[in-house]
Amino acid sequence: MFRYFFLALCLFVPLQSAAQLPDFTELVEKQGAAVVNISTTQSAQRNPLSRQLPQLDENDPFYEFFRRFMPNNPNPGQQGPRGFQAQSLGSGFIISADGYILTNAHVVDGAEEVNVKLTDKREFKAKVVGTDRRTDVALIKIDASGLQTVRFGDANRLKVGEWVVAIGSPFGFENTVTAGIVSAKGRSLPQENFVPFIQTDVAVNPGNSGGPLFNLRGEVVGINSQIYSRTGGFMGLSFAIPIDVANDIAQQLRTTGKVTRGRIGVVIQPVTRELADGFGLPKPQGALVNSVEKGGPAEKAGIEAGDVILRFDGKPVTSSEDLPRIVGGTKPGSSIAVQVWRNKSTRDMQVVVAELSDERATRQARGGKPQPPAGSRFGMALADLSDAQRKELKIEGGVLVDGVQGAAAQAGLRRGDVILAVNNQDVKSVEQFQQLMGGFDKGRIVALLVRRGGNSLYIPFRIDGNG
Repeated sequence: MFRYFFLALCLFVPLQSAAQLPDFTELVEKQGAAVVNISTTQSAQRNPLSRQLPQLDENDPFYEFFRRFMPNNPNPGQQGPRGFQAQSLGSGFIISADGYILTNAHVVDGAEEVNVKLTDKREFKAKVVGTDRRTDVALIKIDASGLQTVRFGDANRLKVGEWVVAIGSPFGFENTVTAGIVSAKGRSLPQENFVPFIQTDVAVNPGNSGGPLFNLRGEVVGINSQIYSRTGGFMGLSFAIPIDVANDIAQQLRTTGKVTRGRIGVVIQPVTRELADGFGLPKPQGALVNSVEKGGPAEKAGIEAGDVILRFDGKPVTSSEDLPRIVGGTKPGSSIAVQVWRNKSTRDMQVVVAELSDERATRQARGGKPQPPAGSRFGMALADLSDAQRKELKIEGGVLVDGVQGAAAQAGLRRGDVILAVNNQDVKSVEQFQQLMGGFDKGRIVALLVRRGGNSLYIPFRIDGNG
């Protein structure tokens, strides 16, 4: 009797567990027809992989990690000759019955011809309405009507651990369905400042790029865009653009053919625990301003280097990655309330947002010839700058770091750096710098404002008592 009961229990447990797994069949039946296969043709004038990752140098370590999803070269690993006609594959999904389709910008970027194939085998030539490389979103249009469309969901309501489904054309296998869970939200990736990516473990491969990511209600919550891979194939980490970000871009492209973004003219960096302690912040949060564009919106509003931006337009800036997204999504010309942390207290300001240009030039200043070191304390050899050096760097003060060791090297200081300020107090000479540093207690963390090349950054430095 006991033996039969035990057998029945063993059979019941796996059946009960299996019943709890999601069933994707209805979702696929209802939404699959709105997913399309996209193929493009373009003249290959350069390495196809370089076209896929236009902002990464081949020596950059992320060049081998982050690869877009579509194979451009029919013979991977071989460079096509000049004038070679390369064909690419990708995915997309229909957002309006009259033929508007969302996909990735890199799927159609540089294409001379874009072809769309529906699940009913009909094929159309598509027109590229517009692309936005910053978010990797593109809107294309086919001449058709009465098409099945997807339904948009709310990416903000997604929860980590929630089931999601991808439909696309990996390696050209049309309408392939894969499933997984949301692994994380709000991911920031290199060179992608304007997208809080949804990370999943859904299997996606070359050809999935531009396809939809569905929740279990059959709503599109994202566009599959990138993978993290050492081989170019799926390794368990894929990233999708939230649909609210993509839809906003699509509406701008459809209306004006271009995308406008806001800017306030600051260079920012993360607030580490050490920097938070140095600035007297209760916890690491916000975006630390390490330089302000002369005559820019931030300077006109009174924002200074050393300020930590805590809120923008009423939205909390939890980390430095949040600020470009919030500012970028603000309409140029808007007057926006900004809250900053300065001198251990908050201040409220109003900044008029300007328009961000894709063609903004980056200025770089070169450091002058180092002068003989004036001393070596706190693990660094320092030298006063000559008038010619300061003129070339366009600064009024600062001291040159001519060598580092010990605490200075561990903090990240480099030879050739110019220290401009200590805890936002300007440094004019080596003697003054030594006096400022000598006034802090052992173990105290201070924030050094450093000019490195054409950029400025804050470096947390712990006083070791050897000064």
